[in-house]
This record gives sequence, C-alpha cells and structure tokens, in this order.
Amino acid sequence: MAVKKVSGKESLLCKALRLGELVGYQEGSVVSREVINKKTGTVTIFAFDEGEGLSTHSAPFDAMLYVLDGEAEITIDGSPNHLKAGDFIIMPADHPHAVKALKKFKMLLIMIRSKE
Repeated sequence: MAVKKVSGKESLLCKALRLGELVGYQEGSVVSREVINKKTGTVTIFAFDEGEGLSTHSAPFDAMLYVLDGEAEITIDGSPNHLKAGDFIIMPADHPHAVKALKKFKMLLIMIRSKE
C-alpha cells in the first residue's frame, strides 16, 4: 500500500494542536503528514485504515512509534507486538519491522537521524 502524504498549508509553529486531528482516516489507505523534518530527525503522523499497513522494511536510524488511536500489530525481527492507544515501542536501527492496523489507528513516528 502506498502512503498518501498530506501537506499542511499552514505553519504548525507556535500553535497548540491535537496530534490526532492533523491527519484523517481514508478508506483503504495509509495517510501521513510530516510535522517536523530536520537533518537530525523527523516527526510524522500516520492514519491507517483497518487492515492496512507497511510491509517489512528497515531504517538506518532508531525510531519511536506512539499509538494515538486504535490498535496495531508492530512486528520487529519477526516478533509481533500488539499496541493500543497510549502504547509506544522503539524500533532499533537496521532491524526489520512492519506495521499492520488491527483496527483503524493513528501513530506518531519519531525518527532520530544519528548513530552513536
């Protein structure tokens, strides 16, 4: 499934906002919106329709996934993890991982672009 990117037309700087409202669900889709994009890392919000997901892949940097709404299965190194709203998991750099929406779900993904 390709991820549909939503671009914000207005600046998010210096505004009190609700993360879950920055991206909406779309039937049969995964939608994303980048909140921060810097050399040192990114912050992106995703909305997954039920049954949608991201196939197994790896990233060169650590990432933290925080579930804002719904339920998902996050598989890291072949081990599934069931997460619900309020849960988070850290996906280590260079470890294969996948995301699947068990129900409609939204997540905040924070990627840190540095290696020690």
